[in-house]
Amino acid sequence: MEQKKEHHHEDHNNHEHEGHEMDGERVMPKEHARHDLRQDHDIHEGHETHMGIDNQKSSGNHTHGEHVDHTGHEETFRKKFWVSLVLSIPVLLFSEGFQMLIGFSMPEFPLSRWIALVFSIIVFIYGGIPFIQMAVPEIKNRQPGMMTLITLAISVAFIYSAAALVLPGQMDFFWELVTLIDIMLLGHWVEMRSVRQASGALNELARLMPDEAERVKPDGTTEKVPIRQLGHGDLVLVRPGASIPADGDIVEGDSSVNEAMITGESKPVDKKSGDQVIAGAINNDGSLRFRVTATGDQTALAGIMRLVEQAQMSKSRTQILADKAAGWLFYVALGTAAVTAVAWIAARGFGLEVIERVATVLVIACPHALGLAIPLVVAITTSIGASNGILIRDRLALEKIREVNMVLFDKTGTLTEGRFGVTAIAMAENIDENQALALAAAVERDSEHTMARAFRASAEEKQLEMPNVQGFEAIKGKGVVAEVKGNKYYVGGPRLLESLRVELPKKLADFESNHSAKGHSVVHLVQAKKDEQVRHLLASFALSDVIRPESREAIKKLGNMGIEVAMLTGDSQAAASSVAEELEIETWFAEVLPETKDSKVIELKKRGYRVAMVGDGVNDAPALVRADVGIAIGSGTDVAIESAGIILVQSNPLDIVKIFSLSRASYRKMIQNLFWAAGYNVVALPLAAGALSSFGILLSPAVGALLMSLSTVIVAINAQLLRRIEL
Repeated sequence: MEQKKEHHHEDHNNHEHEGHEMDGERVMPKEHARHDLRQDHDIHEGHETHMGIDNQKSSGNHTHGEHVDHTGHEETFRKKFWVSLVLSIPVLLFSEGFQMLIGFSMPEFPLSRWIALVFSIIVFIYGGIPFIQMAVPEIKNRQPGMMTLITLAISVAFIYSAAALVLPGQMDFFWELVTLIDIMLLGHWVEMRSVRQASGALNELARLMPDEAERVKPDGTTEKVPIRQLGHGDLVLVRPGASIPADGDIVEGDSSVNEAMITGESKPVDKKSGDQVIAGAINNDGSLRFRVTATGDQTALAGIMRLVEQAQMSKSRTQILADKAAGWLFYVALGTAAVTAVAWIAARGFGLEVIERVATVLVIACPHALGLAIPLVVAITTSIGASNGILIRDRLALEKIREVNMVLFDKTGTLTEGRFGVTAIAMAENIDENQALALAAAVERDSEHTMARAFRASAEEKQLEMPNVQGFEAIKGKGVVAEVKGNKYYVGGPRLLESLRVELPKKLADFESNHSAKGHSVVHLVQAKKDEQVRHLLASFALSDVIRPESREAIKKLGNMGIEVAMLTGDSQAAASSVAEELEIETWFAEVLPETKDSKVIELKKRGYRVAMVGDGVNDAPALVRADVGIAIGSGTDVAIESAGIILVQSNPLDIVKIFSLSRASYRKMIQNLFWAAGYNVVALPLAAGALSSFGILLSPAVGALLMSLSTVIVAINAQLLRRIEL
């Protein structure tokens, strides 16, 4: 896999301005390296067979070779649910138990008493057999779970109901049987929907990808070619309103681009020469020519879609808890049924009543709500996260982060933008700051050095008009010079001043000393008359890695949530101290070697912290893995992204706060749903067993089914309330 290079900031005061021998530039990633789509994924653990698709693994893991989505599973469960639901209607109408519950009766006619049986058989085979198939590996592995519990309930309900047709005075469970199958099919449909929920918008975008691209030929003319024929380095023309067919770097043109489907940010992004474009984004109002850097499955969009898929392959602790709960209920059901049988036989002797009690216990032991408790919350959480630019590779990470009490940020590219900018200006003469900045940016216009880009970016942010320059020249190891309106202007560091024999006045000397102590680079602007005899120092500029404007607010909000913040960096003590002081971070580590970053995570853990690591570089990967939760910035390297459990698409530190809020809200809903689902059994099982029969309280199958349905409705409504959360 191609990996992007990570450069660490050294002491910027050692950098001389052009030559501009500056090593402090961090190279931002230009493309996503290839991820292998043909990888095995463990999905839907415990379900070794999906709708008759056999899995050869004995562990119960579902292997998807080239299968990259779950549309087929989702469609299968959707179809089975609707067909089974329609087939269940005659069962409900002609079931004596349901008729007694509702208080109505259907007209009788020859063979009418067999209608419920016939349609139940069809529903059982069509919708129920798959659950039995999925229960087989659970039974083989001696790890009963949800599938085993469902199998027990529907099998007992079917056998008992069929027997009830010929046994005198017995109530059938046919309506209970079909509704249980319907609800469980619905739960699995919802679960499969959740598997692709976050990638839904991305898949829609992928479908909007153009079939053809306009490739620019060497003679300047264009030709339409299939996008699969595009290669690295091709020059492509994108007209207004067209989709961008590949990742690339703009070489000509200005436009605004809609990247909402990828970043979640609805505001169009202004693009100009030198900026990057992402495949699948929509070009709005201007023509762009860009050089292709990635195509097909190498694009950022393809990478994001793979990350989303991986997120949904994982299984959360709460989901595992639901499976364990189902396993416990299986044994509780068998135990309760055995105790019930013994107690009733001892009290009243063996009879049909005993069989009815035992069957009732076994049927209602499987709560409908348990099958929906987690999938519904997962589906909604996935949707909320994706719409907020939060991609969750590992559901367990989303649950674990609610326990985190320390967030460890990498500095460069995370708390900062990973690019230099002008952070302070000191004036020597009566000249406006904006004038001085415009002059410096104009002189630097033809330079591609990091500092030159910083001057130009700062001038553009302030919308300053830069004057025309002539005679640009680089002075190796010292700076640059250019002519503006007959006067020469120099931009450079201390060596430039020495060569020009220009002394710093005290004001600017103090400025340089203070900012150098903070690890900032200080550059000066000097004016010289035509004869070069008179030279004036006009201004001094402090340049440093630009702190993201969202970083301050993110750290403040994390503090309000009771979460401490720490920072680590390979930069000098001075540079790290400056950023830490500005962001009010008390704990920080400087001059950390790439290979020792994970040791700082270990150190924090030894202090008793549960650590979430936020980073973006190759050298952050070990720390991301070592942390309790790894969070990668979406603009970071592929290695960092692959090492993290959560990815922030928009590279916004404020999204860290959203993760905590979403995690806590999602977990609350999962636990609440498990409580409502399991609470049903706490009440229903003893009553079904006849624990209060001496007081004349005996739970009938019909009432048990009503309680089951009620718990399901409560769980569904409670899950939907999660959508009200404001991140």
